[in-house]
Amino acid sequence: MSAPTPQVRELIEGLTDGQLPAYVYDLSALRSHVAHIRASLPSRVELYYAAKANPEPRLLKALSPYVSGYEVSSGGELVHVHTAVPGRPLAFGGPGKTPAELETALRLGVTRFHGESAHDLRMLGHLAESLLSPGTRVGVLLRFNLPLPAATLEHSALAMGGRPTPFGLDPAEADAAVAFLKSSPRLQLLGVHAHLASGLDADEQLAVAESVVGWSARLAERHGIRLAEVNVGGGMNVDYAHPGTRFDWESYGKGLGLLADAHPELTLRIEPGRALTAYCGWYATEVLDVKRSHGEEFAVLRGGTHHLRTPATKNHDQPGTVVPHEPWPHPWPRPAATGTHVTYTGQLCTPKDVLARRAPAAGLRAGDRVAFALAGAYAWNISHHDFLMHPHPTFHFVSDGSA
Repeated sequence: MSAPTPQVRELIEGLTDGQLPAYVYDLSALRSHVAHIRASLPSRVELYYAAKANPEPRLLKALSPYVSGYEVSSGGELVHVHTAVPGRPLAFGGPGKTPAELETALRLGVTRFHGESAHDLRMLGHLAESLLSPGTRVGVLLRFNLPLPAATLEHSALAMGGRPTPFGLDPAEADAAVAFLKSSPRLQLLGVHAHLASGLDADEQLAVAESVVGWSARLAERHGIRLAEVNVGGGMNVDYAHPGTRFDWESYGKGLGLLADAHPELTLRIEPGRALTAYCGWYATEVLDVKRSHGEEFAVLRGGTHHLRTPATKNHDQPGTVVPHEPWPHPWPRPAATGTHVTYTGQLCTPKDVLARRAPAAGLRAGDRVAFALAGAYAWNISHHDFLMHPHPTFHFVSDGSA
């Protein structure tokens, strides 16, 4: 469903005009959703949260009881997450790490790194040698750009592997990377990391996981080594066109359990982001104008894609619900939609500033509010906040009182 819960709706209705646009996060719903995910996964499968999806500190803290750790992809994310949830395990990944970022990670005690390239490994080894006390080693998961079935590539919303990309090591470099780590005095090979695609359903995710684990097992056998961990990434599908559907965590967890049983020497790890937090967030705003152009009706909203960039980047329609509202009295009439559908646009001077096309909105009037669902991931944090210098949104939280 795309309609806000009664608690979220009440909060949105109570916001003042000066507080709009607003992001509203339902922390109670987030905790319930992630608790269900954790319960669906076998105990031997670790759940890391990819902080890039939404690094809001209160979300990070709400997730803490249910996740095994956090995946960060920059020095900024590293320090931010370390500050928000101190003491929790961090995995540092991402291409193009700088020496300063690696040094910060080492000084903060990060012990799990995703190695993206031979250069990445050499930098980390050199810095660990100079910064760590004698005998101390840091763990490395080698990230590989492994093959993907053609059908999986076709269905993927975003592919990071299976074709030429800047992410991870080419499989042809595997033997050299393993040899380097075996000879390194400060780096310890923990296992393999392979986040290959996003937007996959449970069956597709399981097929990818089986492929990654099988490839990793053959690598270990070829070198006569024992791998302790395999991270099969995230990318669980979030369906913006059908917001009431959810990824089949029960089926996925059962499949991962069978995979773990077949490889008892391994700890399996997943690192979803969007699929954990997307459902807990709402972008609420106000209808400024309703107008007709060339036979279509448009609702111009306060804010737009400079606050919620996801519809523009994914070229989809953000699901939304009209929240009727009586604005303060003024002497001019309120423009209203005459048809049943409108296209929601923002305030930017570009035709790409569209949040949803031909959305149901019979009777919509200027002054009404619209609550866009699935705004808890890759929303505010990826948006071009200061284009045209409109005010930033405000942030609000619905909670059951839990920490």
